[in-house]
Amino acid sequence: MFTNTNKYVLLPVVMSLFDIYTNRTTDTTATTGNDLSAEMRIYYDEELIQNAEPYLVHDRFAQKKPIPKGNGKTIQFRKYDPFPKALTPLTEGVTPNGRKLNVTTIEATVDQFGDFVEISDMLDLTAVDDNILEASSLLGSQAGRTLDTITREVMNGGTNVQYAEGSVAGRHLLVGGEASGNHYLTVRAIRKAARFLKTMNAPLIDGSYWGIIHPDTDFDIQDDEDWKKPHQYQDTSNIYDDEIGKVANVRFVETTEAKIFHAENLTAAARNLSVKTAIESSTTTVTVKEAISSAEAAALAGRYILIGSGKYKVASATAGTATNASLTLDSTTPISSAAANTAIYPGEAGAKGRDVYSTMILGANAYGVTEITGGGLQHIIKQLGSAGTADPLNQRATVGWKATKTAERLVEAFMIRVETCSTFNDGVAN
Repeated sequence: MFTNTNKYVLLPVVMSLFDIYTNRTTDTTATTGNDLSAEMRIYYDEELIQNAEPYLVHDRFAQKKPIPKGNGKTIQFRKYDPFPKALTPLTEGVTPNGRKLNVTTIEATVDQFGDFVEISDMLDLTAVDDNILEASSLLGSQAGRTLDTITREVMNGGTNVQYAEGSVAGRHLLVGGEASGNHYLTVRAIRKAARFLKTMNAPLIDGSYWGIIHPDTDFDIQDDEDWKKPHQYQDTSNIYDDEIGKVANVRFVETTEAKIFHAENLTAAARNLSVKTAIESSTTTVTVKEAISSAEAAALAGRYILIGSGKYKVASATAGTATNASLTLDSTTPISSAAANTAIYPGEAGAKGRDVYSTMILGANAYGVTEITGGGLQHIIKQLGSAGTADPLNQRATVGWKATKTAERLVEAFMIRVETCSTFNDGVAN
């Protein structure tokens, strides 16, 4: 499936416990309770799986490794370092020294995740809908979004990041919503990211690199004349349902679960604060014009703020009214000047606290995940009476899911994160 021209070789060595997919309808130690029929188990199981799978976009381009039962909780990948070119001519009759394999291991430990819904006997008796089916549908969506987010966060922790077209040096400098100079996603930014993967000899996936993109950033790039929609491909076979286009040999799938870097409001009453007293020399104390409660002061410790073009870390905050509240900056990031009334923005996202979107550009073998469907996601139904004496009147049934999951970046050089602002700024954290 993959054309492997890269300079790395990854061989998985499996060392973990990963439960096979199953459905449990009763507690095996209980003396009462009715099992679901085999047909109903399959029916409800499929409902959960079908609602989980569409959300697993971030797993799609990973190495997927099922973990056999009884082999511990750790999965280990081995990476072999590439050899340099052998440019020294051989001497006649003399055997060269040769080389030894140099192996680096990458390990990840699996964790369990899950949730459940309790269904009372009265709800089951009086409701019009099939409650087990409805609960399975909702839980399937929850499971898919949860497991997708676990992978997404690992991917977005990667070391390779490109801010827009590479014109700025940090997330806090990305601009959006201005009359000009906005750092929105462009074809040039994608080309630059693809060029990075090429120079790293990142292998292609089905002949292309792949991007995971949010609908908001998708909106910003699709009007470019170089953008090709799926029906404009030379080869229109094997197109994903959520695939939206291609540029610079990068094909894109769209998901609302793509990472958004969002900065929370600085206080409950105000997204931004403002400098009360002008700063004219280096200091770590910034008085503000807004009131700060004790709880808000505690929450501000450790956060980042933006004042002018500078980014500063808050060491602590002093609660007070609009006349005496203040921020104390970390000693490593003092501020040298700021006029009175200068805005203070939350600093975990873009300029002025604007949301920043991640577009992941990937080659093959960049990261790995444990298998989900058929190996790790359990649908668990406990019917009325299955709890025995813990439920003496047969009043409670439950529907739940449990999954064993891990994700790990394998070759950092085969993935890059393009961070941009967007025309839209809904302020929704994910």
